Amino acid sequence: MANNKTLSNAKKAKKDEFYTQLIDIENELVHYKAHFKGKTVFCNCDDPYESNFFKYFAANFNHLGLKKLIATCYDPSPVVGRQLDIFGQGLLAENGKKSFKIEISEVKDVNNDGAINLSDVEYLIQNDKNVLTKLVGNGDYKSKECEMLLEEADIVVTNPPFSQLNEYILFLHKHNKKFLVMCNHNIVHYTEIFPLIKNNELWLGYNSNKTVRFAMPDYYEKWDEIIDGVKYGKVPSIGWITNLDIKKRHEDLILYKTYNEKDYPKYDNLNAIDVEKVAEIPYDYYGIMGVPDTLLDQYNPMQFEILGADGIPKYAEELNIGRIGEDWMNRYRKNGGTGHYTANMRSIVLTRDGVPKKPYSRIFIRRRKTNPKPVPYEIGELPVSMAAEAIAP
Repeated sequence: MANNKTLSNAKKAKKDEFYTQLIDIENELVHYKAHFKGKTVFCNCDDPYESNFFKYFAANFNHLGLKKLIATCYDPSPVVGRQLDIFGQGLLAENGKKSFKIEISEVKDVNNDGAINLSDVEYLIQNDKNVLTKLVGNGDYKSKECEMLLEEADIVVTNPPFSQLNEYILFLHKHNKKFLVMCNHNIVHYTEIFPLIKNNELWLGYNSNKTVRFAMPDYYEKWDEIIDGVKYGKVPSIGWITNLDIKKRHEDLILYKTYNEKDYPKYDNLNAIDVEKVAEIPYDYYGIMGVPDTLLDQYNPMQFEILGADGIPKYAEELNIGRIGEDWMNRYRKNGGTGHYTANMRSIVLTRDGVPKKPYSRIFIRRRKTNPKPVPYEIGELPVSMAAEAIAP
């Protein structure tokens, strides 16, 4: 079975070609239909012969009301012609394994079969020389010609190489692009990404921190099953990250627990309480709380303010997290505590029922005492300036 170790090894080796299944794309994108009307969508990490992202947008071009669909292929793709070839070998043999782009501005019933579907897209590619053209470079999303295509696009949707996830998100952010990107959930802890989440510049999509089954290249040694010669493996902690406004960001998390000192002990080195489960956030506490990062899947910036995250040095300074003392560390080890924690680290610790504990994966939040100026939910654009004004503390 593929797992986090597989993902980590793939990242180190820069061999992380995980091919997304159509059902996982459909389950997320069903929530974004109105975002795409009249827009140019760019799949800039997607070989059109292999990518189900391209397949989804090509098949739903008219249904979504797209203005244009662009997809670029990286050369060399390690699985071209051997994994998910949605058009068959004819086009592939004709165009070879070089980098190319496909641009579609309309999809009609060109083969006169009474339906508009992928067969019309295939016919379009075969018969319109302006649809498929070879790229000068290798199709890397950072190349000049792909960067020019990015400037033309309104929204980027793809599953980028996980080994470049941090760099890729920052690249899109630098270009001020709207995007919906599949990612590993660990991205919420990245030093350069978390501040963007904190500042309400990007957030998690509808499907977050789930185990997802990907198609994988032949050279992967771990997989769950082989279907029609294609290896499939399950990878945990997969989700989506976006800066497209979505309805769930405007829904309050239902709180029912009341605060008491026993159930919510304070950290030994930070003036804040620890909350073990998101469902147990007390509705009557307005101080700083450390909560599991799974809150981000239900985070409403109108209800909570994000203050920082454990493990990111800048927030240790800003929140005044004290250093772990020798006494606490000795008690922790005597009680069977394990892990790479040392005295003088600035990471939250606590004592629960007399036993030293090191909470896992906490972000720090504070409830807003009153709802600020409402942010209207609009499927489509939500100006950053408007959002910032509305959720100001």
